[in-house]
Amino acid sequence: MLALAIKFILAHIIGDFIFQPNKWVQHKEKHKHKSKFLYWHILVHVGALIVVLQFHFKYWLAIIIIPISHYIIDVIKLHLKPKMNNRILFGLDQLAHIIVIALVVKIYMPYSISINSLFAPKNLLFITSLLCITKVSSIIMKTIISKWDLTEYSKEASLAEAGAYIGILERLFVFMFIITNHWEGVGFLIAAKSVFRFGDLSKAKDRKLTEYILIGTLLSFGLAIAFGISYQYILSLL
Repeated sequence: MLALAIKFILAHIIGDFIFQPNKWVQHKEKHKHKSKFLYWHILVHVGALIVVLQFHFKYWLAIIIIPISHYIIDVIKLHLKPKMNNRILFGLDQLAHIIVIALVVKIYMPYSISINSLFAPKNLLFITSLLCITKVSSIIMKTIISKWDLTEYSKEASLAEAGAYIGILERLFVFMFIITNHWEGVGFLIAAKSVFRFGDLSKAKDRKLTEYILIGTLLSFGLAIAFGISYQYILSLL
């Protein structure tokens, strides 16, 4: 089952990401279902499926279902694009394709999916930990460092909410390094961030910005480490 799923996903990646030039994407966005490149795109998916499946036409149903569903999903996406957030639409588009692939795999190799398994203690613990190191940690950090006023530095050019996204990503990395017992990765991440932050620290007018950055960094890593260790400890008790 897993081998077949990997083949379908590989074919999807080849068709959706590798062999889809930007020219095709732009033409599809402009002409929607009337774009000739939309149909070329579907043919690429058919070809990728045939090659990845090693010309085993016993999977003929998959070679029909996946491209047709891909066409329908893409047409819906193209018409929704002007009305929806692009990032959300991209995520929903890829999720829809993955669901179709999962259903096609189920046709050939039946498997059971139990909703109850999502509520298993280990899964709930993992989801809770992810929420803690992302949203909860962000709120904790914002609350703690809000006592310091750095409006004099806010005028500098910066991407919107870039700091929040960087913090979330670094905590996710730290958490994953810890639960997979790769503590050396945490050290590498700290070193890498220090290198990138060196410019900010060296250009600071005084110690204020330097101290602010260090407090934020230590808080972020500290929370990620605390939640990572807590996850491992609670997991050992389940």
